[in-house]
Amino acid sequence: MSTLPTSRPSPGARVLVVDDQPDVREALRMLLKSAGYGMVGAESPEIALGCLRGDEFAAVLVDMNYRRDTTSGEEGLALVEQITALCPGLPVVAMTAWGSIELAVTAMQRGAVDFIEKPWQNARVLNVLESRIALDRSRRSEQRLGQAQALLLQEAGEDFIAESPVMRRLLEDLARIAESDANLLLLGENGTGKSRLAGFVHRGSRRAAQAFVKVNIGGIAPTLFEAELFGHVRGAYTDARQDRAGRFELADGGTLFLDEIGNLPLDQQPKLLRAIEDGEFERLGSSSTRRVDVRVIAATNADLETEVAAGRFRQDLLYRINTFQVRVPALRERGEDILPLARHYLSAACTRYRRAAPRIGRDAERALLAYAWPGNVRELSHVMERAALLADEGVLDAAALRLPGAAEPRLSERMTLEEAEALLMRRALADQGGNLQRAADQLGITRQSLYRRLEKHGLRGDETA
Repeated sequence: MSTLPTSRPSPGARVLVVDDQPDVREALRMLLKSAGYGMVGAESPEIALGCLRGDEFAAVLVDMNYRRDTTSGEEGLALVEQITALCPGLPVVAMTAWGSIELAVTAMQRGAVDFIEKPWQNARVLNVLESRIALDRSRRSEQRLGQAQALLLQEAGEDFIAESPVMRRLLEDLARIAESDANLLLLGENGTGKSRLAGFVHRGSRRAAQAFVKVNIGGIAPTLFEAELFGHVRGAYTDARQDRAGRFELADGGTLFLDEIGNLPLDQQPKLLRAIEDGEFERLGSSSTRRVDVRVIAATNADLETEVAAGRFRQDLLYRINTFQVRVPALRERGEDILPLARHYLSAACTRYRRAAPRIGRDAERALLAYAWPGNVRELSHVMERAALLADEGVLDAAALRLPGAAEPRLSERMTLEEAEALLMRRALADQGGNLQRAADQLGITRQSLYRRLEKHGLRGDETA
């Protein structure tokens, strides 16, 4: 005896059932309700199409025959085609009389994703719906991620790479957050790409056509903070020779990105809180109140909860900026992205400097993966740019990366025979100061044999480990 599936659909998932027999619709309604689905019934193709134009469904069950024609299935086939054209990607499951396999195959050729035979087995109905709805949900998720990646690549000149699961999840979350108008706080170490992600959120929001204004709070002198954010009028201070709009006014209708907000002096925080909370402020030197509509995205590498506890950051300001709070992972936490990023930055730098891009050797790959990257993606781009300038053509080895404090590569059980041989030759050359004869003696081979192996691995006589 078959059993019903134990998993349940997403809350609110509804199925449209199109069948001209009331008892069939009622039986399916009770079955779907028991499994957690909502159900809307339609007795004709015309009513079904009207439902689809005015509502959203997770799947559609379509009978192949109606009262006008009870045998050919042409009405049902036409409806499958119409649904597929009206709602591309929506899972359509055909319902056919037992033994009508040829009709079921035709329905799938017209756009149905599966079929159910009448009289049906309850487990079969639920299993088909569960699997097809899950596949469609996965497809939609991949589409959202692809759109998110495309936006990031558009901004970053195609240098934003997110292949690791943790970054893919982050992009999916930010794509959803972008659709809201809520304030966002990005947390993470320096160099993780918070500014770029803030731009991505702006472009995915309803404010995308308006301004995206960046402010580095840490780079503003305390005496200029108020004028920078809120503007000033002529004569407000010695060098104020004309009226000037501040960053809040420039961002009106759009998004204001406040980077390094943890560096904001405590005495300036009430003014920022008022502007964020009420959308009101005065230009420096003016008593006229101005109003703006601004979405705020803030970023910091500081622990603001600790700052609040220490009395250095206002708790009410923290509440206003962290409606959504997202932590951007450090590069060492997204290891799948390190090598793709390194290859990209190396290729881009070599193109800028009109040099042939070397291949990153296996020992260099291991060094890149083993390094802690305290400077994150920003540090990686600088390392690869330096390597592009200083490394020889051919193969880029670990020594050419010049990673600070990088440990000397060691023999490993995971190394191939060729990798181990190359490493031993580098060590021998380093031990003997590049002297080929002494290096050959250390390795227990002839000088001619050493020459052949050096050529094989693309090494030179002055290599060091």
